[in-house]
Amino acid sequence: MSTDYSRALGARLRAIRNQQGLSLQGVEDKSHGRWKAVVVGSYERGDRAVTVQRLSELAVFYGVPVSELLPDPRPSSAVTKSTKIVLNLESLGSLPADEAGPLARYASTIQAQRHDYNGKVLSIRAEDLKSLAIIYDMSPDELTTRLIEWGVLSPGADGVGYATEEDDDASWGERRRTPR
Repeated sequence: MSTDYSRALGARLRAIRNQQGLSLQGVEDKSHGRWKAVVVGSYERGDRAVTVQRLSELAVFYGVPVSELLPDPRPSSAVTKSTKIVLNLESLGSLPADEAGPLARYASTIQAQRHDYNGKVLSIRAEDLKSLAIIYDMSPDELTTRLIEWGVLSPGADGVGYATEEDDDASWGERRRTPR
């Protein structure tokens, strides 16, 4: 197991333990000694390799799916908390509801919460994109590509697909393709 992966796995283990309000000693106490504080701590630091069997047992102990303990193997997305994501609502309105319906409902909910009915564009957070990716059952990067194909998201200069304030709204429609 690579050192980076071990550390990332350890960070996930620590995050789950902390979410449950447990100290390392608390894990040992709650498990009646089944999980030694020193062993769990070494897993969390990435100093000790954890077998799939032990990881599965830890997941059961914490009451979470094993997948929640594993770090994301995909390279980090270009989406950051500071990334400005701007949806073109005019393009969104012209898409078939069977493809873009979930996105349209999500966008209208955000508009209602903000009392923002300009109608042309809508800024969303990176976390919103992650939530939408779950709804569409794809990664945020795959959804970004789909949104660019639909003409709902303007591709940035680097091709990542995030709008900047300088992007020309009129050029969005020229890039629009039909949904898959």
